[in-house]
Amino acid sequence: MYNFVSKLHRTGNVTSVSEFFLTGLSDDPELQPLLFILFLSLYLVTILGNLLIILAVTSDPHLHIPMYFFLSNLSLVDISFISTTVPKMIVNIQTHSRVISYEACLTQMSFFILFVCMDGMLLTAMAYDRFVAICHPLRYQSIRNPRLCYILVLVSFFGSPQVHNLIVLQVACFKNVEISNFFCDTSRLLKLACSDTFTNNIVLYFFGATYAFLLFSGIFFSYYKILFSILRVPSSGRMYKAFSTCGSHLAVVCIFYGTGLGVYLSSAISQSPRKDTVASVVYTVVTPMLNPYTYSLRNRDIKKAMWRFLSKTMRI
Repeated sequence: MYNFVSKLHRTGNVTSVSEFFLTGLSDDPELQPLLFILFLSLYLVTILGNLLIILAVTSDPHLHIPMYFFLSNLSLVDISFISTTVPKMIVNIQTHSRVISYEACLTQMSFFILFVCMDGMLLTAMAYDRFVAICHPLRYQSIRNPRLCYILVLVSFFGSPQVHNLIVLQVACFKNVEISNFFCDTSRLLKLACSDTFTNNIVLYFFGATYAFLLFSGIFFSYYKILFSILRVPSSGRMYKAFSTCGSHLAVVCIFYGTGLGVYLSSAISQSPRKDTVASVVYTVVTPMLNPYTYSLRNRDIKKAMWRFLSKTMRI
C-alpha cells in the first residue's frame, strides 16, 4: 500500500495545500515492478539515443552546420523533457510514495512547459533552415550564420510562456489533493480548485492553441515554399535531396504535433482520467524516445557519423 498524508493549512475559509498525491498509472501492487522496469528501460533508451546523436554531431566536423546544430539541441531538450517527469515516477514506484510537494509540483510544471515550448520552437527553426537551404542555397551561409543559430536557441529557451504557472498560482484553495496522472499537469490541478476555473481554462487553452498555431504556421509556410520551389523547377535529383533532408524532420514534426494534439483534445474532451494518462505517456515518454531513432534511421549523414563515433570509441 502507498502511504500518503495530505497536509492542509487552513486560514479562515481558505485551504492551502503543501503536498499533492500523484495517482500514477496503476494502483495494482503486482504491476509496480513491471512499470518500474518498463519506464526505466524507456528512459535509458531515450537518454542513450539522444546522447548518441549529440556526441555524433559534436564529434563529426561534417555535421557542424545549422541543421545538425539544431538537431543536437533538440536531442538535449528531449533528454531534459523526459527527465522532468519519468525519474520522479520511477522513484515513486521504487519508494512506494506518490507524494510531491506544492513547490516541486510548480517547478515540474514550469520545466515541462519550458521544454515543450523549446521543442516546438527548435522544430520551427529547423524547418526554416531547410527552407533557406533548398530555396536560397547560394545565400545559405550568410543567412544561417552561427550567431543567428545561437540567438534562435536562446529565444527558444527564454521565449516559453509561463502563463500556465501564473494561472495555477492564482488558485487560492483546492478541494482535493489527488492528481490523476504521474506528473503535475496544469489542467488536472485546475480541476481540483475550489473556485470556478472556466475562465482560467479558456485562457489556458487559448494561449496553448495560439502558441502551437504560430509555431506550426512557421513550419507549414517553410514547407509550402519548399514544395513550391521544387515544383517550379522540377528535377529528380533536387526532389530526392529535398525529401532525404526533410523526411526525418517531417516525421518528427508529425509525431510531436500529433501526440500533442491527442493530449490536448483528450484533456479537453475526455472524461476518463485513465485515457488522459495514457495519452500523456505517449507524449512525454514515447515522443522523445522516437525522435533520435527517426533521425538516425532516415538520415544517411547521421548514420555515418554514429558509426564513425562508435568505431572511434571502440578503438579507444
